[in-house]
Amino acid sequence: MSSNIIIENVTKIYDNIKALNSITLNFEANRVISLIGVNGSGKTTLLRILAGLEEATKGCVEFHNKRIKAQDLRQISTLVFQKAIMFNSNVQNNVAFGLKIRNFDPKEIERRTNQALSTVRLHGFHKRKSKKLSTGEQQRVALARAFVIEPKILLLDEPTSNLDPTNAVIIEDAIKKMREKNGCTIILATHNLHQARRLSNKIVHIHFGKVLETAKPEDFFENPGNKITKKFINGDLQF
Repeated sequence: MSSNIIIENVTKIYDNIKALNSITLNFEANRVISLIGVNGSGKTTLLRILAGLEEATKGCVEFHNKRIKAQDLRQISTLVFQKAIMFNSNVQNNVAFGLKIRNFDPKEIERRTNQALSTVRLHGFHKRKSKKLSTGEQQRVALARAFVIEPKILLLDEPTSNLDPTNAVIIEDAIKKMREKNGCTIILATHNLHQARRLSNKIVHIHFGKVLETAKPEDFFENPGNKITKKFINGDLQF
């Protein structure tokens, strides 16, 4: 499997604080990669760099073995935030927005919108006001809005945080379907270790801006090689 995206020696500094400290990672195509770590470890910063919303202070991002700039990353990746932001319109217009600004044919917009809403189990919600939906339903709309443009890189920041079990299961199922259908690279940040184990092909433990361990789920949870990672998994990590 060839690497889809590589970050090489990436450092991000905010006001003399290193949010990321010389990180190098390979993210393979058609895989789900989970980023785990305590709050403030750098997970969201890494997602924002991969989404082209932030630029690394040092280091570079490569896509198919070529360096790629932030503005170009924005053309191939999309980030779904932890708290869904809805436009003041109905569900259909929210989901179709990315296709409309890309000047897609109306019939293709309709086809993709219907498909995306079915994937997140919101078929028939087209005319409902997005801001009137529950938190879980809004998160599913946000996910459909990302699915519909078929990004090469899908970035998810705590996609099921504070959601009820039903919505969480629907979202996890939709993530699996997205990978199977489009073969994109999916990178998600999560505090839910069970979720990381269920969804991931690879898990990355980031701790205060550094990568401590990268492994397949079975190796990561059953035989972690790093002492801090082992404490994190066991809930024994103290500061």
